[in-house]
Amino acid sequence: MTPTPAPPQHLDALLAHLREQFPELSPQFQGGARYLLDHPQEVPLLSMRKVATEAGVQPATLVRLAQFLGFEGWQGLRELFVESMRGGPQPYARRARKVVQASGSNRLLKDMFDAQHRNLDVTGEQNAAAMTTAVDLLSAAGNVYVAGFRSCAPIASTLHYVYRLFRPTVQLIRGDAGALEMELRALTARDAVVVISFAPYSAEILRVTDAAREAGCRIVAMTDSTVAPIALHADCTLLFSVESPSFFPSITAGIALAEGLVEQLLARKGKGAIKALEHTEGQLHQAGAYVVDKGAGRAVKRN
Repeated sequence: MTPTPAPPQHLDALLAHLREQFPELSPQFQGGARYLLDHPQEVPLLSMRKVATEAGVQPATLVRLAQFLGFEGWQGLRELFVESMRGGPQPYARRARKVVQASGSNRLLKDMFDAQHRNLDVTGEQNAAAMTTAVDLLSAAGNVYVAGFRSCAPIASTLHYVYRLFRPTVQLIRGDAGALEMELRALTARDAVVVISFAPYSAEILRVTDAAREAGCRIVAMTDSTVAPIALHADCTLLFSVESPSFFPSITAGIALAEGLVEQLLARKGKGAIKALEHTEGQLHQAGAYVVDKGAGRAVKRN
């Protein structure tokens, strides 16, 4: 094993390097690396001895692992995790104070739409390769389950509703009335699960991700970072930007990403998707899902 000539400069680069080198590491190094990959949010908060205890290795192992990666010692490696946390999302209340202080400014609306344009541009640029992989995984699955909670529920609902228009084997994991565990029992190794979340990540989405791993499902993560907890063990990660000048992160790019994914899935399925979509539309018309504009003699859709 040859150490890198220079240490990684960013946390994403460090974790990507660890994933790549993991099979070649010694068992002791693998123990330390596994903890860094699985619990990046814990590293800035714990002492080296506590990290070593949680990882099941000796503190000296972490020092040697850091040196193997090109750092002088543990502190240099840990600093990448600390810097990542510093750049993390601010509490909503703190961001809200800034918005209130700027009330009356003509720039508020412009800043919001400028941010949305940037989010869409960034999201479009960073998913070209991963989108093909996601389409492959979902198209090959027996069933597709979609999960997103709290602010990510609209993204999950959009993906589920539009995808189900031409594929009936798409299910939305809701977790209503404390029934999440019951819904997760249905997962099998033939299925794929789309998990959606951004920082701060919901406890429920981690439970869905863990259950999907245990069931042997293929996992597609839609999230804001390659080192998000739901991305670390995903088979494919689609990234969307959530930057916003307002107090709450934006889900606009997440919705666009879900729509783009469904578009690709429809194109992959081809004529079969068109036939299924025609059948679904016919059923919706017969069920009275659309308001009929009698004057124009056509249906007005209530999507």
